Amino acid sequence: MAASVGQGCLRLLRGVAPWRSRRRHCEDIALSHFLQSLRKLPLRTFSTNARKVHTAPARTLSLLRPLLFLVATGGGYAGYRQYEKYQEREWEKLGLEIPPKLAGHWEVALYKSVPTRLLSRAWGRLNQVELPHWLRRPVYSLYIWTFGVNMKEAAVEDLHHYRNLSEFFRRKLKPQARPVCDLHSVISPSDGKILNFGQVKNCEVEQVKGVTYSLESFLGPRIPAEDLPFPPATSCGSFRSQLVTREGNELYHCVIYLAPGDYHCFHSPTDWTVSHRRHFPGSLMSVNPGMARWIKELFCHNERVVLTGDWKHGFFSLTAVGATNVGSIRIYFDQDLHTNSPRYSKGSYNDFSFVTHMNKEGIPMRKGEHLGEFNLGSTIVLIFEAPKDFNFKLKAGQKIRFGEALGSL
Repeated sequence: MAASVGQGCLRLLRGVAPWRSRRRHCEDIALSHFLQSLRKLPLRTFSTNARKVHTAPARTLSLLRPLLFLVATGGGYAGYRQYEKYQEREWEKLGLEIPPKLAGHWEVALYKSVPTRLLSRAWGRLNQVELPHWLRRPVYSLYIWTFGVNMKEAAVEDLHHYRNLSEFFRRKLKPQARPVCDLHSVISPSDGKILNFGQVKNCEVEQVKGVTYSLESFLGPRIPAEDLPFPPATSCGSFRSQLVTREGNELYHCVIYLAPGDYHCFHSPTDWTVSHRRHFPGSLMSVNPGMARWIKELFCHNERVVLTGDWKHGFFSLTAVGATNVGSIRIYFDQDLHTNSPRYSKGSYNDFSFVTHMNKEGIPMRKGEHLGEFNLGSTIVLIFEAPKDFNFKLKAGQKIRFGEALGSL
């Protein structure tokens, strides 16, 4: 009896074992097919009970990685620059001198690669678009609030009068708003902030304290002597000595920065005669004081219009320097001047002489007379010859208005 039971159990176990083996084999095959089907499925958006999860192909992620890196590094660099500007403002409040920290060649090259000329042309066209009557007051009021514009000095205070941004930027002042000082020989040609002033030494001019630019690079090669209304004091020597026309005189300079909220027109700083115009197409980098402390020879990189001539003490020049969104520089008596034009290439310059057979002297300008205008804030640079006892009535960093004294003998 026991033997028969044992044989029965043995036959039962022999039947179960193959069944378990076959079941395990089937499960392995099913799992293998399931995994293969998952590999073939594209990565798409799927839902869970908690939230919606988005996925992307690995190739897209690999393409986004450089962009994310550039955004992260660019954002970090921009944040660092903003922190430096904050420090500079705090130092200015405390009356401390801000040490210059010059940009590297790669930083300047990177900045110049930005299409500022194209952007400035687009901005200029946008400024010409006529605004709806109902939109003018809120748009101009925002600009006035942002940049601290004093509309009480404007010849027309009604904001609805200005059809577009360009007309608002070029608004005229009331005649009594800027009295011209008659007691001093040189007045400020515009509203703005004094960045630097003093004597020109060693053919280098300071755009701000401690940061210089080349006088010859800024003004360009010397105008041929036969095209000048006055001969140089010396026929050789440094570029500076070639500009000085009288023995015992010195060369002086003054840099005035026009902020976006300032009066945008500029005037004649003295009684003088304009004999020549030289236009330098160039970059349109920002010329605010922070950038002037950061980029060496900033004014030499940017587009500018150099007016040269003479006054009662010899050589005199006024240069209007363009900036970002300020590609438009207008000289009222020069209809042939076209700035920020695609037909001009960077690194070149074009000359125009106002001395002709019909006009042997040039264009006479009276002190305070309207000379030109910017489309937005920018910079005016005066470089002139005067006797050694010429004195500036200025302080670096001070605010100045058109008509106030720059200096006199």
